[in-house]
Amino acid sequence: MPHDLTVALVGRLILAAVLGAIIGLERELRHEPSGIRTNLLICFGSALFTTISYVMASDVGGDHTRIAAQIIPGIGFIGAGVVLRERGTVFGITSASTIFVIASIGMAAGAGMILTSIFATFLCLGALIFIGYLEDKFGIHTHLMAFRLVAKDNRDFVNRAHQFILDAGIEPRSWRAHSTEADTTIEFEADVTKPQERQLLTRFSQIGVRCDAHPLH
Repeated sequence: MPHDLTVALVGRLILAAVLGAIIGLERELRHEPSGIRTNLLICFGSALFTTISYVMASDVGGDHTRIAAQIIPGIGFIGAGVVLRERGTVFGITSASTIFVIASIGMAAGAGMILTSIFATFLCLGALIFIGYLEDKFGIHTHLMAFRLVAKDNRDFVNRAHQFILDAGIEPRSWRAHSTEADTTIEFEADVTKPQERQLLTRFSQIGVRCDAHPLH
């Protein structure tokens, strides 16, 4: 096996690791389950398996795509691991899809398709950033949020708050409300778009109600 480690092979593996890390950084910044290390290792591993497949077929004969072909079901297994179902909502579909694409980028790098792997990386990155921005800006995408309202005014606040939330087109879930002599606290969960979230926070702030919100995934 005279061609165990060459400059070309090292370059392909390093390129795969870098491209995976670039996509992983975007996922990390959005606090998604697959971050820099996960995407880097998947891309690097796919490139290495692809290279091994070619080298082994050249040395001992056989189908040079056999090992590489097994990457696809293996990546499907990993992708399924990042998909979560919680409170009737499915999370992680985008991250699972990204992992699938990352594996293909690694395979392209491992096969020596350098320009193709680079182009695919920046196309994927553009889709994640640009389309994600449009989804948030125009309210296309919803996300599960937990809200907590605290009001000093106890006079029928629960009914007024519930009606306002419904008027905003939001269906509250896990509704909990309790009052003391000092204030009334309401806690609920809802699938909301970014505009709806901003609308709730702004509206309740305007009437002197403290409104806290945080994502549940």
